[in-house]
Amino acid sequence: MTDIHRNPTQSFAADAYPQRLYELTQRFTALEPQLKDSPEKQALSVLHGMIQEMWHHVQATQIPVHGPSLEDIANLYRNAPKMEGPAVSTPLPVGTPAPDFELPDANGQPVRLSDYRGVPVVLVFYPLDWSPGCSQQLDLYQQELDEFERRGAKLLAISVDSIYSHGAWAAVRGLTFPLLSDFHPKGSVTRQYQVFREKDGFADRALYVLDEDGVIRYAHVSPFVHHIPSIYDLFQVLDLLKHVEQPVVGGK
Repeated sequence: MTDIHRNPTQSFAADAYPQRLYELTQRFTALEPQLKDSPEKQALSVLHGMIQEMWHHVQATQIPVHGPSLEDIANLYRNAPKMEGPAVSTPLPVGTPAPDFELPDANGQPVRLSDYRGVPVVLVFYPLDWSPGCSQQLDLYQQELDEFERRGAKLLAISVDSIYSHGAWAAVRGLTFPLLSDFHPKGSVTRQYQVFREKDGFADRALYVLDEDGVIRYAHVSPFVHHIPSIYDLFQVLDLLKHVEQPVVGGK
């Protein structure tokens, strides 16, 4: 009988796996001890064991693996159900201190907002991983990451998805900035920032820019949930922060 909790490094050498499968297996092994005993943990462990046995069977029988490529998976959003609707949120006022929080990133490591004091921070609240607008928006920020770094700003993206969804989504899309999980209690931080859509169970598409002291200097909620805000507005705000110490712009 297969032991679904076994360490894969004890049974399979790294070169027996495709590199990405090996990396994900190592990540699962590191994260599993952090999960409390529950039916959900048992289900994840069973799934992990199934994947190991499937790969072992494929290797033993040399059955070719057919299925979607990473590019196919990355482009699933193009045919995903539309996410539309007007905004329902009014953001926190510009000029007020940003509420502090601590949320896990895609690797399960805690990230605290106050640890970023001394540098500008862009908080990106977005509805859901894998959805059409979010894939395009965060792809854009990744492509322009050098521009944020040139301005000394740090990006923190937040949604109600789990760390496991974040990890898979970041890997498929090549996202390197932190994706924070506001999963449990669901939307608690999103509610603190007044951009949670109660009826839908996820965030409005919202942006906050915080100055070096953690004060909100820019707040924006897209008028429609599928609207991607202008990245040039963000750059303009970050540039202005170098020269003024007062509220820049804001609103819904």
